[in-house]
Amino acid sequence: MSVTPRPVLWSGIDLEVEGPSWSGAAHPDMTLQHDNATSHIARSVRDFLQDRNVSVLPWPAKSPDLNPIEYVWDLLDWRVAMQFPDEVLVDSIAIAAEIEKGTKAKLFILGDTSYGSCCVDEVAAEHVGADCIVHYGRACLSPSRRLPLMYVFERRPVVLETCASSFRELYPDRQSHVILLYDVNYAHINDDLLALLSSEYPNIAASTLHVDGELCYSHGQRYGQHNVSSSQCQNGDQVVHQFGRQFVLKCGQTVEDYSVFFIGHEGATLTNFMMTWNRCSFYSFDPVTMTGRTESISINKALMKRYYAIERAKDASVVGILVGTLGVANYLTIIEQLKETIHRAGKKSYMFAMGKLNVAKLANFLEIDIYVLIACPENSLLDSSEFYKPVVTPFEMEVACNKNREWSGEYVTDFRDLLPGGSKHVALANPDDLEDGDETDVSLITGALRTTHFSSSEPVSTSRDSSLVLRNQALTVANANTAATFLAGRSWQGLEQKLGETPVVKALEGRKGIAIAYEEEPMTDRDHSS
Repeated sequence: MSVTPRPVLWSGIDLEVEGPSWSGAAHPDMTLQHDNATSHIARSVRDFLQDRNVSVLPWPAKSPDLNPIEYVWDLLDWRVAMQFPDEVLVDSIAIAAEIEKGTKAKLFILGDTSYGSCCVDEVAAEHVGADCIVHYGRACLSPSRRLPLMYVFERRPVVLETCASSFRELYPDRQSHVILLYDVNYAHINDDLLALLSSEYPNIAASTLHVDGELCYSHGQRYGQHNVSSSQCQNGDQVVHQFGRQFVLKCGQTVEDYSVFFIGHEGATLTNFMMTWNRCSFYSFDPVTMTGRTESISINKALMKRYYAIERAKDASVVGILVGTLGVANYLTIIEQLKETIHRAGKKSYMFAMGKLNVAKLANFLEIDIYVLIACPENSLLDSSEFYKPVVTPFEMEVACNKNREWSGEYVTDFRDLLPGGSKHVALANPDDLEDGDETDVSLITGALRTTHFSSSEPVSTSRDSSLVLRNQALTVANANTAATFLAGRSWQGLEQKLGETPVVKALEGRKGIAIAYEEEPMTDRDHSS
């Protein structure tokens, strides 16, 4: 790599001399995040060294974390875990070898992730004692708190003129209100595409990557809730954050007043936006096929399918909580909240941690009526038609068990929004106002009467069996035994005991030996020959 003869110094370090050390470790687009500190999308060090006009760092020195150059320099002698998705794993050896040429970092390649490849696998990184993680490829941008984290996205090619032409065809009205979204691998075209369309469409709300609600840097430009310019956010304009994206809406308008234009292929990212903003019209442009289209997925049909899952959750008596992530922040908090919600509804819950889910794993637990999956937004919506028991999201379980939350058509895929302080949090009913007792309604699936027992968080002391109680005047079941009901509904209830019908005999001598050759079995010709 060629550098200019003029020295560029930072903290007494000649970056030109040490420049080759950065050639493999840097990438044109990468997000830097250090625990609770701010996160950044910084330009690569290679581009920084090749910029002849830069003599000082353009980033403000409010804290040491705001300088990506110094941040990466401090990581050179760390134990670095490099996480690759399956489609990029073939290039992992070459990338690691290039980085090791000029750095003192000890590198570990993480291939097969415990859960989804879009999430940061902190558990695997801790197994090798890593000090930080570098995540390559697509990411769901879910916050991670335990280890310092760097995102390195792909820069997939996009023909800007074709993309802009598709946008004009889909939005012939130049006054259309449009939110511009994109997959993380196409984030590098945001400014160029906006420059082509902003003069024709004054009502475009362009989104930027916004990791964990902190500040972001992209090629010297700053984005974030705390530094939105006055020209962008004025007269009461609203800053919206969703799934790692941030954009500004004009005063008095909501997301429902806008249409959405998504750049990328059809997948979990687009589905999450469509389910969350199910009252908006969606259009997309696929850079691979270079075609734009109207997303014709039936949102109402998809929502009714999820409502069916909610009804199954209401009918369930035993709930299995599936831990689908160990790296997303606040996953332990949502587990405790779900346990309390399920208990208040009179149901039993059991927790399972089994890595990647498949039909065979869940089929081992026939006693579970329904599962609720704790995962990142892009891995939460599972098609449970292939599973023996339904798999629902935390939001669907709350609708089924929380009396204060009603189904209104809105949908939440990010479980962090359900926590206290979240935008969609609904508190449980006050135990003092909640009367212990049974509520009966009709199941919309089976048509049978369904009894729901809402109880307070504190266990109620039961009276002794010998206590004198008033006879129940109504023709109802006084004490329902859920275990007996479940056993009666099983097709196989165990060996038939026939108590009192079989004679009592002394114990007899059984077989001796192993399964392939008991002592009393005659030897065959093959045994004699051996």
